[in-house]
Amino acid sequence: MRGMQTLPSLQFLGAAGTVTGSKHLLTTPRARVLLDCGLFQGPKDLRLRNWAMPTFDMRGLDAVILSHAHLDHSGGLPLLVRAGFRGRIHCTAGTRDLLRILLADAARLQEEEATYANRHGYSRHHPAQPLFTADDVAPVLDAVQVHGYGTEFDVAAGVRATLRRAGHILGSATSDLGIDGSVPLRLVYSGDLGRWDQPILRDPEPVPAADVLLIESTYGDKEHVGDPVEALAAIVRETAAQERVLLIPAFAVGRTQTLIWVLRQLEEAGRTPRIPVVIDSPMANRVSEVYCHHLEDLDHEMRQAMDHKQCPLCCQQYELCATRDESKALNERRGPMIVIAGSGMATGGRILHHFARRLPMPRTTVLLVGYQAQGTRGRLLQDGARELRIHGRSIPVAAEVRTIHGLSAHADGKEMLRWLGSLKTPPTMTYLVHGEPRPAQAMATLIQERLGWPTHVARDGESVRLGELSEG
Repeated sequence: MRGMQTLPSLQFLGAAGTVTGSKHLLTTPRARVLLDCGLFQGPKDLRLRNWAMPTFDMRGLDAVILSHAHLDHSGGLPLLVRAGFRGRIHCTAGTRDLLRILLADAARLQEEEATYANRHGYSRHHPAQPLFTADDVAPVLDAVQVHGYGTEFDVAAGVRATLRRAGHILGSATSDLGIDGSVPLRLVYSGDLGRWDQPILRDPEPVPAADVLLIESTYGDKEHVGDPVEALAAIVRETAAQERVLLIPAFAVGRTQTLIWVLRQLEEAGRTPRIPVVIDSPMANRVSEVYCHHLEDLDHEMRQAMDHKQCPLCCQQYELCATRDESKALNERRGPMIVIAGSGMATGGRILHHFARRLPMPRTTVLLVGYQAQGTRGRLLQDGARELRIHGRSIPVAAEVRTIHGLSAHADGKEMLRWLGSLKTPPTMTYLVHGEPRPAQAMATLIQERLGWPTHVARDGESVRLGELSEG
């Protein structure tokens, strides 16, 4: 079958028409390589796809190239390996170290939630089962092969790759693939692209050339405007003055570290009072330690701050919740207090227990600081929901819900154009993934109008030939 194919193809098996479940299958006459292997998150119909067998032969897959460690890009790896994949998983050192934490934590949470569901009988499946367990994680880590930024390596027969800094989270990378053939091709995948002049991480690195581009479009219809730092400062001052409890759902990787950094800078500048900041996420605490061990990813300001004795990822009144009992004890405390807990879109984790307790309380503020995918509890709150379904119960929402834009780790449309502008020659085709339909189409139109490049918004399950021009 492989010998019959003359042109490489790319099939979009996730993150096409949505922002989760990133999986893009590259097939050449000599190799099959998967770009990312993420979990679907959000609405039930998407989450159910995590339980379905993929449409490709996982045993015949040669390799995986991982853009970064967020679960919507990496969380399917345990399922892939369990189903028979025996190739290598290529990524950066930072991504490998975060995978150890994220996959183990995801397995633990799924096992705990299945146990909780069986105990309280709210699952429709009897018995409820975790998607994967801790036993499925170790083989994934054994398959990982680490590469430094800017160094070309062999991926599979006729496929080579170079990883460059993407600036999204620690270890995040763009993938520059050289594909041999009668007409050699250069495929560049952005993964999740970060932003310039942001705390902690170095800026996204330019890519010199590409024949075919595969890029994210999460904020393709948005521009990060305003001053998110001042907006956060105002909310913290309000929290202190009114003795409120500020609940911030935040991803343990990237968003939590940025929040801590900004909160500390505000304290030191005297722009906010010093009130307790509680990190109710053992995983986020471990991730912060990993950040401090990867100097290759950190910007000058972060490295300079690390030269001082106090950790730059700690606030003045900084508390860590290591155990479940410590987390539960927070429910009895009054404000003022800031609680940062996972997950960032309130799809699981400890933030749900705080929501169940404090959403009915008017003296609670919920602050959304990142992208909220359709169907997630975070998106429902953002859209004005007056009740949420949590652990089988309907929880009324009397809390105030606020959103701050501009703290996102995703490039907006204008920033994507900045990165695209580094290419010395235009690609023959640019495919848009990792975006809901409206922002994906907006990003495609922006590229066409500003750069004059042909674009195509990827459709779920679609397969395209990389040596042929699409109509776009």
